Amino acid sequence: MKPLLIALALTLAAPMFAHPHPHPDPHQPRDLRDVAKLHRIAIGSAVDIASLHAEKDYRTVLNREFTHVTAENAMKWESVEPERGVYTWADADALVENARRNHQQVRGHTLLWHNQLPAWLTSGVADGSIDAAELREILREHITTQVKRYKGKIRAWDVVNEVVEEDGSLRQSIWLTHLGPGYIADAFRWAHRADPHAKLYINDYNLEWNQPKIETTLSIVKDLKAQRVPIHGVGFQGHLGIQYDYPGDWANVMRRFADLGLEIAVTELDVRMVLPVTPDKLATQADYYRRALADCVSVKACKELTVWGYTDRHSWVPGWFEGEGAACILDENLARKPAYDALLAVPRRR
Repeated sequence: MKPLLIALALTLAAPMFAHPHPHPDPHQPRDLRDVAKLHRIAIGSAVDIASLHAEKDYRTVLNREFTHVTAENAMKWESVEPERGVYTWADADALVENARRNHQQVRGHTLLWHNQLPAWLTSGVADGSIDAAELREILREHITTQVKRYKGKIRAWDVVNEVVEEDGSLRQSIWLTHLGPGYIADAFRWAHRADPHAKLYINDYNLEWNQPKIETTLSIVKDLKAQRVPIHGVGFQGHLGIQYDYPGDWANVMRRFADLGLEIAVTELDVRMVLPVTPDKLATQADYYRRALADCVSVKACKELTVWGYTDRHSWVPGWFEGEGAACILDENLARKPAYDALLAVPRRR
């Protein structure tokens, strides 16, 4: 009986997240931090700040798995300056401090966007109480204040976010309407002055495949570089769905930007599906995640792959795409899905 008792004791003492294989390959990654080390890129997640504060299991997995984090909403303008001149840094500060304690780098998201602007700003522009000259000064002050606050603590900023329409035209935002296209160069210059060491990115969705958007974004980058504007990277958001073909030319698109001297990052990766979840859908989802990481590691300039939330418990997808969901690499109970294991299986860059 003694051998059986010993075996039982060893079983009960096994760690909660033990490797599922009895004799794991020592060269096979055991978690996402191992994946980051293997490929020499950052592996990150967007962070739901309320969950970071309130959910111990969420916080534990986030800090165990990821080498990079992005504030999902805590650094957006309406969050940090809900009233003019009244700043609320507590949530953004908490994310940055949690990252410091857990040896994670931080992506700042986002300095300039057409959405999630504070009501005092949009209403002031709409009623004419904020004219173009004042709007430009407000934007300069916002970028300078936020970047200076986190100087030396942010690896990369999404300086301008989603500035190109699907047809390849510049987005008709309050920034373009009132400041003209030069606002893009201004934003990069102001951010660089506030923190000369941070990497500065242009970030967009559907840039993986939408040809008009690709060409316009390439033109923006070339124009900025010709003006000696400090732009260092391009972010491909990577919001994919298994009901659509995987963007098979993505790696080549990455290379076109890399050839301009830019860093590459996959900044907001998720892969949604039409519900209900089935084993076949999970297998397709896993293949999309695998291919996204494989595309990134095939391009030397690709420095980061970040998922837009790592658990279906807090995914943004069901709130935006009716009847769709299950877009993340862990389920609602933080259990690994095939997508997680697919990321572990991507071979080293050759």
